[in-house]
Amino acid sequence: MVTATDARPARQRILDSAIRLFYANGPRGVGVDTVIADSSVAKATFYKHYPSKDDLILAYLDTVHGLWFDAVRACARAGGDDPRGQLVAMFDAIDDEYRRDDYRGCAQLNAAAEAVPGSPVQRRTAENKAIVRDWITDTCRRAEAAQPDVLAAQLVLLIDGALAGALSDTDERAPGAAKAAAAMLVQAHCPE
Repeated sequence: MVTATDARPARQRILDSAIRLFYANGPRGVGVDTVIADSSVAKATFYKHYPSKDDLILAYLDTVHGLWFDAVRACARAGGDDPRGQLVAMFDAIDDEYRRDDYRGCAQLNAAAEAVPGSPVQRRTAENKAIVRDWITDTCRRAEAAQPDVLAAQLVLLIDGALAGALSDTDERAPGAAKAAAAMLVQAHCPE
C-alpha cells in the first residue's frame, strides 16, 4: 500500500504493487481492483498506463526477469574470468533467492504454470527463459564445451528444478546441491 506522500509516478506505483502482489499470489490470483487499491490510483489512471491486465502481467514478467537475469550474471562475474567458473558461480543466484523471506519460486515458471497455452503471458515467459538459456549457451561456447547446447539445456533444467525444488524443500542444502551438480556437469562437458 502506498502513502499520501509517495512521490513515485503512478505507473511505477502500479507496477510495484503488481510485482509484490503477483509474486505472492500469482498473476491470476490478483484482480485489477486489488492492484488499483494497493497502488492508490484511480481506475482510469490504471487503464491509461496498462490497457489490460495482461499488459500489467507482461510488465511484471519483464521486470522480474530483468532482476533475475542481472543477479545470475552478477553471480557468474563473481566466479571470475573463466567461463567454466562462471557457469558454476551463476548458481549462487539460486541460493540468494532461496534465502529471501518472501521466496515463492521462480516468477516466470509460476506465471507460465497458470497461463493459457499460446497466450501473450505464456509466450513472454518462454521468451524470457530463452534469453537466459541463450546467454548460458554462449557462456558454454566460451567455456569450450564439446556440446554447448546440450550443456546449456542441462544447466537450465538444473536451474529450473532447483528454483522449484527450493520452494517445496525446506532443506537449506538444496541450492548448494544444485551448484555441486552444475560443477560436475561443467567438468564433464568442458575440457581443462
